[in-house]
Amino acid sequence: MVSSAIESIQLIKQAELFCQEILPEVSRTFALSIRFLPGNLGRSVLCAYLLCRIADTIEDDAAALPAKKIFLLNQLMDSFENPAQSDTLSAAATGITGEAEHVRLVAHTHLVFAMFRSLPATSQATVQQWVGEMVVGMKEFIGLYPQGIRIKTLQEYKRYCYYVAGTVGHLLTDLWYEHSGAIDLDRYTVLLERCGAFGQALQTVNILKDIAWDAVHENSIYVPADELDAQGSSHQLLLDPNRLPQNLAALGSLMDLARSDLDEALAYLLSVPKGAVSIRLFCILPLLFAYATLRELDRSSAMLQPGGSVKISRGEVKWLIASGCLVVISNRGIAWLVDRVRRRDVVAVPQ
Repeated sequence: MVSSAIESIQLIKQAELFCQEILPEVSRTFALSIRFLPGNLGRSVLCAYLLCRIADTIEDDAAALPAKKIFLLNQLMDSFENPAQSDTLSAAATGITGEAEHVRLVAHTHLVFAMFRSLPATSQATVQQWVGEMVVGMKEFIGLYPQGIRIKTLQEYKRYCYYVAGTVGHLLTDLWYEHSGAIDLDRYTVLLERCGAFGQALQTVNILKDIAWDAVHENSIYVPADELDAQGSSHQLLLDPNRLPQNLAALGSLMDLARSDLDEALAYLLSVPKGAVSIRLFCILPLLFAYATLRELDRSSAMLQPGGSVKISRGEVKWLIASGCLVVISNRGIAWLVDRVRRRDVVAVPQ
């Protein structure tokens, strides 16, 4: 009994160390934000994020057949109830393709689940519910597009975005309510109205900046086909330099959606009680980065060129981190900062 308890404690320590180590390798933005969340709230969000990233890595595997992806996603969900399944999924990572650190994460699925089982029971239930909802949507779109995702309409895009990102907004909000004494039932109800938009806004900005990468490396195109067709282009011509003006014009609906969802996400942040400072700090950084990235997308066509990328400078990232932390408890200060970011009225910081 004593040796078993010691082994369990050692496994949890090993799991937490791995999860903390791998996070900045698979998402620098979340690594910056999660550090603000204390105790079991931070541990729950870290674990949930990595489980979502495992599902995403499986979905994005450009070399895997649909049946294999669905099999692995089913194994992921079975692992919530059966610890042995997470060992099987870890072993299966040898056949997964993708970015090296993402594949490494999948290879250590068993450690992420070891951490999951150390979370409070209510947190476990929340994470399982919303990761499950995400996986349901992923399997739906794998079945619809076995040769690679090719979104047809804006409505279909919104459905996809709910599954892969709106669910994350719900997951986080449920965890806020569980762990933060500053968020009562009334405030939780208010946050629920916009929590989906919070996740979806960040996802749409990421999709817009990674159009070329997704098309070339993951065989996925999220720009709606009907928007391209209306401009005289198509999925096949998305990265054609001769169709660049038409393809830029076709991005209009997604750009408008990103602006609208970002404004909803801002309202979500402003609705978080000022007493929940750690949650405000968690939310403000990815939101500021998204506003700055969308501003740059408005001025660029690099996302439609193979190998092209749209990024904000390291100097601006540093300035946004410092400024966001300074104004985070002031709604007027946050609104002022967002306005400056939109207009690119930012202070230059040495690289």
